[in-house]
Order: sequence, then structure tokens, then C-alpha cells
Amino acid sequence: MSKHFRNYRFYITILIFFKIVLSIENPLQFNHNLDRLEQRPGEVVSLFLDIKIDEGWHIYATNPEESLRPTEIEYFDTTIFDQRGIIEEPIKTFKYDKNFDMEVGLHYGNFILKQDLLLSKKIKPNRYNVDGTLSYLVCDSSKCIPKWDDFSFELNVEEGETRTKYVKNIILDHNISVKSDNMLTDDESFNNALEGGFLSFILFAMGMGFLALLTPCVFPMIPITVSFFTKHGEDNDTNPVYAALTYTIGIIIIFTSLGLLLAFTLGATGANQIASSPIINLFIAGLFIYFAFSLFGQYEIRLPSAMQQFSLKQENQGGIVGILFMALTFTLTSFTCTVQFVGLLLVAASQGETFWPIVGMLAFSFTFALPFFFLALFPQYLSKIPKSGGWLNSVKVIMGFLELAAAMKFLSNADLVLGWGIFTYHSVLAVWVVITMLMGVYLLGKIQLPHDSKLDYVGVPRLVLSIVFLTFGLYMSRGLYGESIHGLIDSYLPPKIENKSVDTIHSDEFAWIENYEQGMKKARELNKPVFVDFTGYTCTNCRWMETNVFEEPPVKELFKEFVLVRLYTDAGENHREYQKMEVERFNTAALPFYVILTPDDKEITRFPGMDTDVSKFVNFLKEGLLH
Repeated sequence: MSKHFRNYRFYITILIFFKIVLSIENPLQFNHNLDRLEQRPGEVVSLFLDIKIDEGWHIYATNPEESLRPTEIEYFDTTIFDQRGIIEEPIKTFKYDKNFDMEVGLHYGNFILKQDLLLSKKIKPNRYNVDGTLSYLVCDSSKCIPKWDDFSFELNVEEGETRTKYVKNIILDHNISVKSDNMLTDDESFNNALEGGFLSFILFAMGMGFLALLTPCVFPMIPITVSFFTKHGEDNDTNPVYAALTYTIGIIIIFTSLGLLLAFTLGATGANQIASSPIINLFIAGLFIYFAFSLFGQYEIRLPSAMQQFSLKQENQGGIVGILFMALTFTLTSFTCTVQFVGLLLVAASQGETFWPIVGMLAFSFTFALPFFFLALFPQYLSKIPKSGGWLNSVKVIMGFLELAAAMKFLSNADLVLGWGIFTYHSVLAVWVVITMLMGVYLLGKIQLPHDSKLDYVGVPRLVLSIVFLTFGLYMSRGLYGESIHGLIDSYLPPKIENKSVDTIHSDEFAWIENYEQGMKKARELNKPVFVDFTGYTCTNCRWMETNVFEEPPVKELFKEFVLVRLYTDAGENHREYQKMEVERFNTAALPFYVILTPDDKEITRFPGMDTDVSKFVNFLKEGLLH
């Protein structure tokens, strides 16, 4: 038999195999129907799937604990139902599955699946076409075929009060509830964690601490921590592990103590008031500039003699006062980005609670501070490596430039509150461009600072980093000419403040009304729901949402259906009133905080804090339009 013939036979066999597989008809068919023809908002409607499976075939149970590939029902529109019940199934057959290495539940022949669906109380009377997909794995003795069968049914939602005979408690879906498809608000999650007991609450607080690490306010503290402990590690008497532990424990204790102290004295908005205080922001900016010039080699930072003597008396502590001072700085700079969760605790503390706020703040701050233990530890060990002086000094200088850039952020915060008009969007961006370009030029050896060694040649790592900084500087310069730059950079810059009239609402542009009463008046005139944005001039998370989420096409399209109201809680006219409204009416101090109201001032739904998932925000806006 020739080689070519054997090849042809192989290909023919493959083609025949695929022809057989593709020609197999679906061994599962089903019909679907509802328990009644008319429904009302807030009622439970039951969906029945009448399934018929060919002999010799089976599908897996709906409970994920009984299969690694459970049978599921998925829905595309998650706003019609408030909750989905478990898929009720008949008696199933259990057998050991060697592929899954577990006991699985199987269904054969003819049977019915039932699912209870709780209609949202906010949907309007209308006819709704609901699209769903039955997802399953159908198998025989030799193979399994994954299938996704689409189906649809019509809901005829009529006017009228919810009928008690169609109201019942349902056991939530094993896999997902509709509410979490859209979102669980932070206060709902907070309450659920409290109800779950001590361990549940601790895990929730630690989870929120981890999420807070992803917020923009944390990034400036990375180079500042590295630069401080790089310089600190040059002292031969220091113990790196002890210094890093002192810093981390200092953050935990100061964060918890300061937050609770502010809650008990200034109320739930105390943390926001401190974070937006122009005095605090000017102090932090001055501190960063002071650190930067020290890293440039202009002078050595020395504590006042009294503090030095205090530190020296503590064996092996190596500047404990300075480290705790850095921990205080870290706490002050991060408050605005952490208040999404902390704000809930501070509201509880301001209302007289003590145990849960203390436990929550400790768990949150522990998780939040933990990565900075390693950021504080490693630079000190690097500083002790022999012959680390030359390249390590370059690292310190680069960190000094980054501290100057961070100082601009805090100067602009103070400017926004005090109304100077000096550190504006374009002026801060221009300084950042210059600083970034200077970093690139410095790495090429064109700038010499006091402690720099003479650079005989430019190594490859220096050259690559120089190119990165120079390119990044050129990229940011686009923003000086009105072109868009990355939303993360925009979120650190001051907002572009434009004077807009309340009456300049057009279909092709959005005018934000910055007065609550005027916004509600406009909503009553237009009979539109109101989107209220509780924000702050100094809120980095707020800028992130505005530049990364608000500018998405689906969001901009939905915004046309709302009257848009933006309320600043840290400065400007009526900011105290809006602070009080957020805490007393909505029971949170989070920034940003979004809520949708009816024209007659009733709450429809809310969306707390920063979230990178645009689809969640879109679903939130859609839910606001269903009322």
C-alpha cells in the first residue's frame, strides 16, 4: 500500500467522523410555558421546561454540588427579575462519573424543570419579551455534547396591587441571583456580612481592604514608601524587618484610631473633611516636596533633637518616630479612596456603635497595609548590598521626581477648595510632562545631582528606562492640546471646571446641575428621573469614574434619559448640606456615590463607589429607567 494512499485514507476517515458528528440531531427537545398569562410587579411567576431526552442519553443535575457541569438557565436581561429561584427538578439517578471523579446526578427520559422568578416591583405595566438559554451537557455512553438552546417567552405585566397568592419566599438559584448580576449595594453587602456573624464580617472587611488597594489613591504611596525606606535602609543601625513591621502596624493603628476619632467628633463625614482639608493637603504637598529635595541630595533629613533622643533610647528601633510619621502621612493620603467601605463603618460609629466599627477598621486596615510591609522591607535590604551606592542613588533621584509629581496632586486639591485657579488641569499636566521628560534626560546622564557618580557610559537598562519616560512625557503632552489621554492619568488631575447654566440642557451635550433644588425642579418640568452624583473636588475615585465610565457610549446614551445633578460635598456652595444629606438620608459617606430618584424625590436605586465594570453601571442606569 503506497504512502499517498494511506494519507488519503486517513483524511477520508477524519471527514467521515466529522460528518457523523455534525449530522447527529440534538437528542434533547423541550417546550416551555408559564404558570399564568398575566402577572403584576412584585409577584412570583413560575417557568416550566418540559424536557424529552432520547433513549441512551442523559443530562446532569442542576445543583452544582452534584456535577462539575450542571444544567443551567441563563437570562440576558437581568433587570426584570429581582431574584431567581433554584431550578426544581424531579428525582434523579446518582452514579459515579470517572471523568468528573465524583458522584453525579443524572436525568433521563421525560421530566419537567421548574424555576420561580420574582418580578421586580419597579417594572412598568407592559409586555416584555424575555430571552433565555438552557445550557447543558448531553451525553451517551461514548461522548458528551455541550449545548446552549435559546428560548424566549412573553411576560404580560398588568397594573394593580401585588396579589398575595402569588407572593412567596423562594430559595435563591444555586449559581447566581439576579440582584448580584446587577449589583449588591455596599450597605446591603455590609448588612449581609453582619448577619453572617463575626467571621463573615471579618472576611468582608478584608475583602474590601483588598479592593481598596486597587483604587487610584494608593499608587502615589508606592514610590513614596519605596523612597523613604530606601533612604532609611542606608543607616547601618536599622533592622529592616522591625522598621517594616513598625510602618505596617503604625498604619493599622493610626488608620483605625483616626477614623473612629473623626467619626465620634466630626461625624461620619469626618474622614472626608480631613482628606479634603486644604491645610492637610498643603501639609502633605510640602512634606513630599521636602522629601524630594532630600532624595535629590540637597540636604539630609534629621528629626528635631528631642525626637532623635527619643528614638535613640529605643534599642534597635532606628527612627521609630519618622516611620510612624510616614504611617500617618499614608493614612491621610488614602482616606478619600477608602471611604467607600470605611464610610459605612464611620456612619455606624457616629451613631454610637463601637464593636463592629473597631473590628471592621482593624481588619480592613490590616489587609490594606499588608503589601506595604514588603514595599518597606525590600528597599532596606537593597540599600545594604555592597556597591549599591551608584545605581541606588539614581533610584532615589527618580523617586524624588515622582514625589514632586505626587505633591502637585495635593497642591491641586488645596487649590480646588480655596479657589486659587493656579494648579488647574493644564498647569498640573504641564508640570507632570516636564518632570517625566527630566527623568528621561537624567537617566541619560545629562543632569548631575550632588551624590551622583560620573556616568562614563549609558547602560542598556538606563537607556530603555529613559526612552520609556521620554515617550510617556510626549504622550501626556497630548492632553495639553485637548486630545484625550488615559483615564487613569486623568483621574489624578484636577477636574476641568466649566461654567454651565442650569438651562443649557441639549440633546447633544450634558449639562450637570450643581444645585439639588434646581435639579429636582428641572426633573419635574421634564418628567425625567434624576441621576444624582455625590462627588468631591479632591476625590480621585470620582475623577476615575467620570473619565473611564461616564464617557462610555452606552452610559452617555442612557444619560440622555436623566436630569443630571452633581453635588460636591467637600467644597463649594451648600457642600455641608449635601454632606448631611448623603449621611442622613442615604446612610453612607462614600465618594463617589450615585443614586437615581423619581421626579417627586423618591429613591429608585443606588450605586455606591468606584467600580471598573461598566456593565454594572449600565444595568444600574437601566434599572433607574424601569420605574
